[in-house]
Amino acid sequence: MIPIRYVEPVYRPPSEAESLILPVTDGCSWNHCTFCEMYTAPQKKFHARDEAEVLESIRRTGERYGEQIRRVFLADGDALVLPTRRLLTVLEAIRTHLPAVRRISSYCLPRNLRKKSQQEIDELAAAGLKMVYVGAESGDDAVLAAVNKGETFDSTREALEKLGAAGITRSVMILNGLGGQALSAQHAENSARLANATQPEYLATLVVSFPLGEQRFRAGFPGWEPLNQHQLFGEMEAFLSRLELKRTVFRSDHASNWLVLKGTLGADKARLLAQVREAIAAPEKAGLRPGWARGL
Repeated sequence: MIPIRYVEPVYRPPSEAESLILPVTDGCSWNHCTFCEMYTAPQKKFHARDEAEVLESIRRTGERYGEQIRRVFLADGDALVLPTRRLLTVLEAIRTHLPAVRRISSYCLPRNLRKKSQQEIDELAAAGLKMVYVGAESGDDAVLAAVNKGETFDSTREALEKLGAAGITRSVMILNGLGGQALSAQHAENSARLANATQPEYLATLVVSFPLGEQRFRAGFPGWEPLNQHQLFGEMEAFLSRLELKRTVFRSDHASNWLVLKGTLGADKARLLAQVREAIAAPEKAGLRPGWARGL
């Protein structure tokens, strides 16, 4: 048994499947996004883990698995809300007790980097923070306001620029369909503008979905009408066509996506656009994921 206390449910990015999940907080410090169901359970009320507990978990894990663990993911929703001093202490403990670790990563809310100077983020990078996942969701301020994201184009851009300047790898996620029919065009355009301005190392898209129901989302976004499959492909085509990226790994392969897209932008832009346009023109020939396999 790993000597770490977990509070269910536990979330991590797909690429962290083989990582040690190390909670340094529980829940999400913002937790007002109306589209997000990850941290709404009563037991997921936000709080920072006791520092002594976290350090003891690292020490005891190191005693048992110190030479086996290669990656660590700092959970929960936004570990970087913690003061820089506390984060540096955790990173130092990982280096000491888990010497085989080669990558430490976490989720990050852009709002939590407003309080950190570039020097602090540089220190975190030097101490071993290698990768950060930023759920940008959209680059459009109207969409962000409608879903109560608590961010703007500028706040997200500033955070991504700080991370990039520190040499921290950035994985950015955009929600296809988040703006609904009314805001689809500007959602696609400004999300591409955000990616172009920041040139993230990784970029992914998911289709907005509500396994637990749409009531909470619709209460804050009156008049929202979802995009059908054809419209989702149209929005994706508009988004991809506006991207001007130099070397960004692009993935649209989450279970929510009807059409699986993988490539590097800009090298594979023409191929990816051709795939999307084929799905628009002849979905029956595009090799779409069947509805049952979307797991929603």
